Amino acid sequence: MNKIKILSLVLFAIPALSYGFGTGVSTYPIMLDKKFISGEFTGVTSNGGGVGVQGRYTQRLNNKVVVDGGIGMAGGQRTSKVFAGADFELYPDYQRQPRVSLKTTLMNSKEFTVRRNSIGFSPTVSKGFSFWGHEAYPFVALPYKVSLDSDSKTYETQANINMGITGNLPFNGYRHLTGTLEASVKLKDSYTGFFMGISYPIN
Repeated sequence: MNKIKILSLVLFAIPALSYGFGTGVSTYPIMLDKKFISGEFTGVTSNGGGVGVQGRYTQRLNNKVVVDGGIGMAGGQRTSKVFAGADFELYPDYQRQPRVSLKTTLMNSKEFTVRRNSIGFSPTVSKGFSFWGHEAYPFVALPYKVSLDSDSKTYETQANINMGITGNLPFNGYRHLTGTLEASVKLKDSYTGFFMGISYPIN
């Protein structure tokens, strides 16, 4: 059984994993076998909001799949999360064609004193552009998830629209770092917030 089959089984079989706030750097054109460690600031501005931090590990497995996972803590009513996911590329960023992918996620998070296990799917579109001589990658994602309340055993659905941009930092001495800015807007029973991250390549 190859790595992709094993990864798929893990992502769909373990209900204790979670996706964190934001899309992260999975839409960025990471080179094969490249790994990133990210530190991210999170700020939820809607009901129950608060600020926090999370750490994320991201790696490209092959030409089509990028995986990530991590852990986060925050103030407000969304206090902790553990997350993992896989981004499956459907169409590459090529000439005028944008990159299109589907990110699958599993999650465990504490929201409003309730522990929730969830599975999510996020269609994502991104495209590389040159901004003042520096390449960056704006993206739009539509995260949708189904979560189980561990106390009442009831299900609910949540939906957002995420908009952001990733790219190498345009500063001398820091160009090896990748920055992310992202905003998330609540569509259904979710949250609104903004996120910032810095990713460091570890190989």
